[in-house]
Amino acid sequence: MPPRLFSYGHGAAICDSQMHVNLPNSGSSMTTPPFTPLIASLSSSVPFVGPETLERSRGRPFAARLGANENGFGPAPSVIAAMQAAAGDVWKYGDPENHALKETIAAHLGVSTRNIAIGPGVDCLLGLVVRQYVNPGDAVINSLGGYPTFNYHVAGFGGRLVTVPYRNDRGDLGALLDAVRRENAPLVYLANPDNPMGTWLEAEAIQSFIEALPETTLFILDEAYGETAPASAIPPLDVERPNVLRMRTFSKAYGLAGMRCGYAVGAGEQIAAFDKIRDHFGVSRMTQVAALAALADQAYLHHVVGEIAAARQRIEKIATANGLQAIPSATNFVAIDCGRDGAFARRVLEELIERDIFVRKPAAPVLDRCIRVSVGPRAELDLIEERLPLALAAADKPA
Repeated sequence: MPPRLFSYGHGAAICDSQMHVNLPNSGSSMTTPPFTPLIASLSSSVPFVGPETLERSRGRPFAARLGANENGFGPAPSVIAAMQAAAGDVWKYGDPENHALKETIAAHLGVSTRNIAIGPGVDCLLGLVVRQYVNPGDAVINSLGGYPTFNYHVAGFGGRLVTVPYRNDRGDLGALLDAVRRENAPLVYLANPDNPMGTWLEAEAIQSFIEALPETTLFILDEAYGETAPASAIPPLDVERPNVLRMRTFSKAYGLAGMRCGYAVGAGEQIAAFDKIRDHFGVSRMTQVAALAALADQAYLHHVVGEIAAARQRIEKIATANGLQAIPSATNFVAIDCGRDGAFARRVLEELIERDIFVRKPAAPVLDRCIRVSVGPRAELDLIEERLPLALAAADKPA
């Protein structure tokens, strides 16, 4: 059987959860330098259990990698060619100002370079934002089951996470706003489209939420899946509003998850603050080359967004053929309602892993009835189509 994985309270679940790690004990009685009280209070855990970790535990690779929210169709051939041409320059540090990439992103969005901050993935930028705005003990608002890496940073900087349940598998904007006001929270987070459910809210609702927020509360609007979302879900950019930061990435539609490049879009003063604490060499030279080439090839982006949509439809058909319901998705994955409780969905996930299919699932109550399947090439979807009925049958057997 697959190794036991541990959920973490409000995180996103088996394989989407923090994994507890036993730290080595030398057995020595020697006095050691003390950790800060904050670090000493934290569990030894990570927000995601990677497929590589599971493969090492299992002693064999997965046949289908459909659980990491990656774009299995990969980057454009033009991006790979640009990286190959630049390989000889990897002895050089990347431009610490990310000048060319910042100019290109700004032109692509129709904003100024002063409105763009670039970092090694949205995950890193989230940590920088928490560090800038959250004092120890401050309340920070997220949905119950929302993106666990954000929660990881809140804990790591001493914030107090306050969560509200999803409503109809979507973030509940009214409840989030109520929590912000009740807790006088300096920070609130929402992913739209959502992770882990793939659902989305319309731009009009997001805009109303923004306008209702206290001016002293910063809103992180994570649009990592913006390129795969309907246009109606993305509010117009407003870089004059100082309490909104929009997060975007090259990891999803552009197929560059392994290169680690994300960016924040916001008001100039808020963007400038990143320079006070960011790792100025955090975005490698090769990553900058890849991101520039990806932005230049919008024709491939359009093509791959179509491939992602077709793969979502295939996953939905596979779910329906097995008597399950796919949650409508605007991302590069589909949440599948297994029709029962979280324990049954967990058994389905474990049986798929046993059959060499890597998927994940949410952990929060109500959401935990689902498994989550990323888009991928036809051959990998063929495998889950073949093996999901077997996993369901095995999960249905008495223990």
